[in-house]
Amino acid sequence: MIPTTLAETEFFDFSDPAVERFAKRALKSGSADKRVQAIELFYAVRDGLFYEIYNADFAREKMSASAILRKGSGLCIHKSIVYTALLRKIGIPAKLWITDVKNHLCSPQLAKLMGSNVFHYHVLVSLQLDGKWIKATPVFNARLCQLYRMTPLEFDGVEDCVNHAYDTDGNNYMEITHEHGEYSDLPYEMVLNGLRQKHASMFETETKFRSGSLVGDLV
Repeated sequence: MIPTTLAETEFFDFSDPAVERFAKRALKSGSADKRVQAIELFYAVRDGLFYEIYNADFAREKMSASAILRKGSGLCIHKSIVYTALLRKIGIPAKLWITDVKNHLCSPQLAKLMGSNVFHYHVLVSLQLDGKWIKATPVFNARLCQLYRMTPLEFDGVEDCVNHAYDTDGNNYMEITHEHGEYSDLPYEMVLNGLRQKHASMFETETKFRSGSLVGDLV
């Protein structure tokens, strides 16, 4: 029986051609080393999919790895779904880690709209390499970090790569305030209902965040 942390699911649909194409492009070195592969996939997701909180679509059919890759952007939950699917595709056990964080990457306009400095249901990835579970955050792409004066997170496949504790000026930044747990599959209803409850002002429709642009907010 396939372990749940390696299984293909509705959301982690790694046999879809879109996922296969992305994985092929990402694994540039041709290395068979799982750590090297995990690192290559991390950077491909971090910088190959643009991070955007505005316009985020949580419709069930838009939450699979293949659908997210076809769109080419998403926020933490979307990018972590893609990374988890890619890891499982190459035989690396992976699951979602769901948290709440303070001082999430945020423009003044977005902070005003959210009405809080805590972003609920911030989704990261837990993966197993050499028998050890480690955390990874393939979320904020390097260009966006530069614009928001954050140092991009690096991943070495050995140590946890979790959050931006400080900005580029040395000020305190992101901090995990609560852990909802680790999940072998996306707890779709829990996350969507939680986001609706905690960030109701962000929703333009039942399943979609308001229109806008994090880059545009800085112009």
